[in-house]
Amino acid sequence: MASRAPVLVTRKIPGRGVELLRREVGDVDVNPRDRPFTPEELAAEVAGRRGVLCLLSDRIDGHILAAAADCQIFANYAVGYDNIDVAKATRRGILVANTPGVLTDATADISWALIMSVARRIIEGDTLVRSGRWTGWKPAELLGADLVGQTLGIVGAGRIGAAVAMRSRGWGMNVLYCDEVRNHKLEAELGATRVEFDVLIRQSDFISVHVPLTEETRGMFGAEQFRAMKESAILVNTSRGLVIDEVALVEALRTGEIAGAGLDTYANEPRVAPGLAELDNAVLLPHLGSATIRTRGKMSEVAAEAIITALRGGLPPNAVNPEAREYRGK
Repeated sequence: MASRAPVLVTRKIPGRGVELLRREVGDVDVNPRDRPFTPEELAAEVAGRRGVLCLLSDRIDGHILAAAADCQIFANYAVGYDNIDVAKATRRGILVANTPGVLTDATADISWALIMSVARRIIEGDTLVRSGRWTGWKPAELLGADLVGQTLGIVGAGRIGAAVAMRSRGWGMNVLYCDEVRNHKLEAELGATRVEFDVLIRQSDFISVHVPLTEETRGMFGAEQFRAMKESAILVNTSRGLVIDEVALVEALRTGEIAGAGLDTYANEPRVAPGLAELDNAVLLPHLGSATIRTRGKMSEVAAEAIITALRGGLPPNAVNPEAREYRGK
């Protein structure tokens, strides 16, 4: 094989990440197309690389990892890494890193943008004005939901979920949360109450989802859960699309089982479930959770720094499988 750049970046990214890699590592190849590599292209591209900066749209499975025999690290340009088979990477001695922390505030903000947009029917109002069909102020036009004093349920009270909860102080909301780990800060500063999942979905007026995608969380919101929720409830998801059964969600929204939903992620991106886009009580964003100039730029730096550290023989602080180094060379 002809000599190739030691690092591959699978998509053009904003920020200084590529510049850092070129300065500290040397040559870097960046996907010139504004689309993900196909699986076949990706397998060919990772061959001979020492490091890969990949995106959540890249499926890093056993086939790709086998092709990346010389690779020391895959740095994922995201906080989630369910697109990577971490167990197989570990057995091959390949580190996996993510970009935790830097996108907390941006994602928490987009969660609240969705809550407000659904509750106050912002998109419907904007569409009405732009269409020229608005005929003036009416007492009963586009009546929405109040936030002050209502109950906010946080499913997953990690960095992002906790940040969403803390932002509820301005509305004096009652906060419930469910998480495997008790969040003492939320309890001390907000008076939040840790409850079981089934209690949270029954009692919450607004539910914001912030869990990683695991076998336990996959499809955790389905027909049974929608039936248990209040008819006035609004569901917001900025975690992973597969935690929601989108077909069941469409039916719940269509029949009025729940009042509304705001989504930033989907089970089969960029496709959405049939019927979802036709519903006025759903606000749909194109995966904008971390999409601020500062955040996306910082993500590129964190991912690049992980690769630089690994290629110099160190362990990146954001490595999710540090035990992979024990398998290297076996």
